[in-house]
Formats: sequence, C-alpha cells, structure tokens
Amino acid sequence: MNELEIARKTISELDAQMAELFEKRMEASALVAKYKKEHGLNILDTSRENEVIQKNTKYINDPVIKEYYVEMLKETMALSRAYQSRLNQGMRIAYSGVEGAYAHIASKKMFPNATYVAYKSFEEAYFATQNGECDVSVLPIENSYAGDVETVMDLLFTGNLYANQICNLEIDHCLVANKGATLSSIKAVASHPQALAQCKEYIDANGYEAQSFANTALAAKMVKESARIDICAIASEETAKILDLEILQRRINTSRTNTTKFIALSRAYNRLDSSKRKMNEHFMLVFTVKNEAGSLAKTIDIIGSHGFNMINLHSRPMKELLWNYYFFVEADGNLQTEEGEKMLKELEQNCDRLKVVGSYLTD
Repeated sequence: MNELEIARKTISELDAQMAELFEKRMEASALVAKYKKEHGLNILDTSRENEVIQKNTKYINDPVIKEYYVEMLKETMALSRAYQSRLNQGMRIAYSGVEGAYAHIASKKMFPNATYVAYKSFEEAYFATQNGECDVSVLPIENSYAGDVETVMDLLFTGNLYANQICNLEIDHCLVANKGATLSSIKAVASHPQALAQCKEYIDANGYEAQSFANTALAAKMVKESARIDICAIASEETAKILDLEILQRRINTSRTNTTKFIALSRAYNRLDSSKRKMNEHFMLVFTVKNEAGSLAKTIDIIGSHGFNMINLHSRPMKELLWNYYFFVEADGNLQTEEGEKMLKELEQNCDRLKVVGSYLTD
C-alpha cells in the first residue's frame, strides 16, 4: 500500500471506533435528557458545555488541531442537545394565562421544544405538575418593580414541588388595542394587577380607568373580543401579534429596568454537583421559627455562619395561624456540601418547620 492508502485505512479504522463511541455518547445523552425532564431543567447548560471544552482541549497538544477539536466538540454537543430535545418533546409545561402571556414567553425560553399547557390561575398551574398532569410548572415569583408574587410564594411553602431553574425575563409592557383605536379614544385599560402597578404612572397621567384581570394575555383577549376602541390592555408585543391587536405605545412601564423572575417547578429535587464550588449556585428555603425572642436572628446567623450569603429575605403571614409568619430565603451557595449539610441540621433544630424549595444554577 502507498501512503494514501495507509492513511485512508487508518481513517476508516478510527471512523469505526468513533461511530461506536458516538453511539455510546448519545445513549448517555438520553440519560441526561431523562434526568432533565424529571427535574425540570433546560436542555442547554452553557456552564457545563464550557467546562467540557476547557477540560477536553487539554488532551490535544497541537495548537492548530486544538482549534478544530473545539469546533468538533461544539458540534457534538449541539447534536446531543438536538437529540435530547427530540426525546423530551413530550414535556408538558404548565403556566398561568393564555398564549402570549409573559409566563408563556418564559416557558418557551426555558423549554423551547415542549408542549405548553395554559391554566387559569397560579394554583391550577402549580397543582397540574404536583398531580402529574404536567412535567413542569413555570410561575413568576418576583418582579423587580412590583415585588413578590405572594400567591406563588405561598404555594412554595405549602406545596410539594421543587424549584430547579430560574429565568429572568425583561418585561416590556405595551398598550394594545383593536384596530381603529387611538390614544385619545381610550378610556379604560385592563391587565393583571402587577402590570397595572408597574404602569401606574402612565395610567394616572392619561386618566385611564384601571380594570384587573387574571393575567395580561386574558385582558388582551377580552379587548379583542369586545371589538371596542375605548378600552385597551397592557400586554406583551407577542400577545398583540397573536391576537392581531394594534400597539398604541411601547415601554409604558414606569421602571425601565423591569424584570420578572420565573421559576421552573418539578416533582424531583435537583442536587447540584458538590465536587467543586461554582459562583452561580443558589438555593431557596422556607421556614417558620419558634415564638421566642431572637429566633429569627439566630436563624439568619446560622445561614451566615456557614458562609452562605442571603440575597433575599421575605416574610409572609400564615393563613392557618393568625399573626404567625413564615420566611422565605434565597441565598448563594450549594447545599450539597459539608457546610450546607451542617447548616441544615442546625436550622432543623432552631426552626419549627423547614423546607428546601430548591437548588439551581443561574447564568
């Protein structure tokens, strides 16, 4: 054999080995897809993919070949994501509202290849996953301008689902109306109470009557079905496109830094890898404390003493007990570490009730 024939024979032998390894890699990807479906996780994990590239390129010595190897890794991982998406296309995502609502937009952002199931309320969307009708519930928990979504926080305290993913969605409220409507013809505006609060200055400045609806998209649907030109809705641009409504004005929210935090909730708890600490690890806890002086302060001290930085602390009244409260904490760090386990043990001794809501990574 000449040099060309020898090279081609070597390539054929390597291709056969690579084909066998590729099949094994895709079989492992199927297991990853199964885990992500059960735990309500996104197919794309940017930090993991960057980690794979950084680790595996160390095995290549030739700097020129290394460039091509990085491209091969990226393409292989893209194929893996496509395969996982194909396997998980049957995922059912519950959200509150109708098509075009901000929760619907957040659901598509987190789970781009799923089936989206609309429910009338946060409670219905939550229990759809808890009862097994859906795989994941996507619900808003906090807005940077209007604050907590109290109903959802109560569900986190009383329900059985775990928060395994967070999505920060920038909110750009639009004034949407039927064709023929003008800013001068509008007398009333309908939307979700949170959206009305976020646009209060604009509403008051124009003298509009505010009408509350269960969510922004339902308000827009009511406007469409009414065929009136004296009423409009505050909703997303996507809602306007879906319902064929006119956008009279964009970005009417008072704050230009208006973001809503959505959480993906599933029946399984996501345990983060404890082998190494990452800067974007977070967890959520809800708890009640004993009715004793200093109990809350002691609880907060326990969290800090183990090196965990609280980024949110909220209190909510307990419906079943008058003048009693539960507390919601969001903090940086990984509970699946020695310090995390020690902290939870101490909290269990100090708290009447303690629940780990979830662990997750953020971008």
